Amino acid sequence: MKGDEKLGRFMSMVLRHKPESIGIVLDEYGYADVKQLLKAMKEHGKYIDMATLERIVAENDKKRYSFNKDHTKIRASQGHSISVDLQLEQKIPPKVLYHGTAERFLESIQKKGLLKMSRQYVHLSKDIQTAVKVGQRHGKAVVLNVDAEKMVKDGFCFYLSDNGVWLCEKVPCQYFSIEL
Repeated sequence: MKGDEKLGRFMSMVLRHKPESIGIVLDEYGYADVKQLLKAMKEHGKYIDMATLERIVAENDKKRYSFNKDHTKIRASQGHSISVDLQLEQKIPPKVLYHGTAERFLESIQKKGLLKMSRQYVHLSKDIQTAVKVGQRHGKAVVLNVDAEKMVKDGFCFYLSDNGVWLCEKVPCQYFSIEL
């Protein structure tokens, strides 16, 4: 539903970046109290009920959100610019991962590597198609092949978010090449 998409984007901003914008507080694991979130969203002109919230969580193609077991708390799965402990366990990634970016960022990336910037982690995908979609959001897409196998051998840690995004602290230049 079109309205769900707008509500989902707003929720994403709140749960990943600015909970204070609607007067809620996230716990140390990034969870917001569902009743407080629904009430605060309504107070800010975003009319949503529990059924709509559950539909948004269930139907979001990127699986951006997750509930706790009894659906009294909700959080964003990854992509935070605020410090939260997502309780991620270290995992061994596929041999190659992909990072989608815009062509205009390539010169800086080739000098500095992939940096988490304002996020908690660098985001990587297991397939090229997802990386292309990510890169296209910011301009002409470029995909970087990341040698995750070599990074693991060299002591880098990887984590897998609840929604299937691979995360790491950084990717130095020697570990990626441009996908042609």
